[in-house]
Amino acid sequence: MAIETKTKYKNMAILFSSIIAAVALVALVVGVVVADAAAVVEVYRMIQYDLRGVPLGSRRAAMNHHASSNLAVPGSDLSRTVIILPIAEANITMLNEYLQSKRLLGGLLLLFPHDYGSPTDSDSEGDGDDNYAVVRKHIAEVEQWLIHNNLPYPVYFAYEDENLINILKEVVVNDAAGRPATAMTGGYKLVIPVADAKKLPPPTITNIQGWLPGLRAEGDNSVLPTIAIVASYDTFGAAPALSVGSDNSGSGVTALLELARLFSRLYANPKTRGPYNLLFGLTAGGPYNYNGTHKWLRNFDQRIRESMEYALCLNTIGSSSNQLWLHVSKPPDNVFIKQIHSEFVDVAEGLDLSVELRHKKINISNPRVAWEHEQFSRQRITAATLSQLETAPELFQHTGGISDSRRMVNETTVVQNIKLVAESLARHIYKQQGKQIEVFAEGSSLAVNPAYVRAWLDLLSRTPRVAPFLGKNAPIVSAFYKELAEHTMDVSYHHDTLDSTFVFYDLTKAQLSVHQVASVTFDLFVMLAVGVYLGLLFLILLVTTKGFDDLIGALRRPPSRKVKST
Repeated sequence: MAIETKTKYKNMAILFSSIIAAVALVALVVGVVVADAAAVVEVYRMIQYDLRGVPLGSRRAAMNHHASSNLAVPGSDLSRTVIILPIAEANITMLNEYLQSKRLLGGLLLLFPHDYGSPTDSDSEGDGDDNYAVVRKHIAEVEQWLIHNNLPYPVYFAYEDENLINILKEVVVNDAAGRPATAMTGGYKLVIPVADAKKLPPPTITNIQGWLPGLRAEGDNSVLPTIAIVASYDTFGAAPALSVGSDNSGSGVTALLELARLFSRLYANPKTRGPYNLLFGLTAGGPYNYNGTHKWLRNFDQRIRESMEYALCLNTIGSSSNQLWLHVSKPPDNVFIKQIHSEFVDVAEGLDLSVELRHKKINISNPRVAWEHEQFSRQRITAATLSQLETAPELFQHTGGISDSRRMVNETTVVQNIKLVAESLARHIYKQQGKQIEVFAEGSSLAVNPAYVRAWLDLLSRTPRVAPFLGKNAPIVSAFYKELAEHTMDVSYHHDTLDSTFVFYDLTKAQLSVHQVASVTFDLFVMLAVGVYLGLLFLILLVTTKGFDDLIGALRRPPSRKVKST
């Protein structure tokens, strides 16, 4: 009977221990689920660079803090908090107050609308509705603030998706209810486990040029004059991996490639080849005072320099505006400048466009170069920049940053502006000033090709082109070379290094893990449960190995022993 009772106790103990083990396993699984990432998304790090030794941009990369949506908490310590903000709602004044007061943030995650930058079906011609224009303007202002300040915390950008939207909504609700995420209350934690960024070696910048040789008159041994059509192709913005520059410089580069294609057809026939050499140049280093243009010109053969009649630079010609500006460094009353302007005005009238002259004198002592044509002017080469921008941009302004999306480029406008340039050049080359001729008429074999224009705009709008992160063998650089080689002759690369005034740091992308973590109270509860489990397990093992009677005996208080006095 005693043996049966002991066996019964053992079986019950084994069953009980199995139940407890199962409960512990479930608790372990729940713990794993809680610790697992609620979302893993690709994020884009803000630029980190030095300008003349001054540190600018985001100076940290790693992130491991709780999430919040509230920047306006008076006197709060946010040094261990990552603020999640839709970029359209980012308050520059508040961010600036934090920066000026030396109050730190654990990090900043700025969210783009999921469809930002992509034309919708009702907006395929670019520019978008009024709301989009307002959002884009605000993003441009935020970007300028970001890139001109030293931010001692990590800053990342991401596109909204369903997971991030739901997480942000929950964070907003908890913040509004006075339950911000902390180690005590739990919540969401944002983790980017990366090392700090390192300095990049002096980056290589690559200029590409191609020629269309003109036709000399028989018996004429003189050097033919040269017209250069130039566009800078690289970009700069708050996030190198997002700076595609659809308008600046995507529209200018697209226009140059289409002009090379059109004039190659015209020059393919000796009967229509003009008495001018055409030089097509795609230059790098545009955001950095057109440093690539400067070095390209410095390496010009003296004969090319002497043959250069003028250079036309293309910059930001893709928005819906029908107003363009011809920016020059020489005085407006200069005879040649007046002639070039007149050629553009004559063609513009037939296209319902307006081209006005804008003069800006060069200050040789100032290293700042606002327009690409100024690098030509400094070499005493007559030049002009055609742009829809009326005033000279400041450093890193209008350089193809995160606000310069595909949605703001109007394909019809780009096609129209290409036709404007092509017809104006044709009138100059063939001495047809003042005559109402149309060389590139719509419907002819020489007409501007909208499909070609669209294809290049789409490609450039998907391709970040920040020079320090491109490299001389970048696919887009090879694509430029291949395209010029198809339509022009003697295509060549010109490699150089970027001015040491600018120093850049690596790491442009990362993986963000968003974890939903439990509060300290939950941790204490788990610790208590584990302690109880271990205690019960000890008792069960003791019963199953030594028997119930031994357990009772171990728990009984032993009889006291009285010491007899002698």
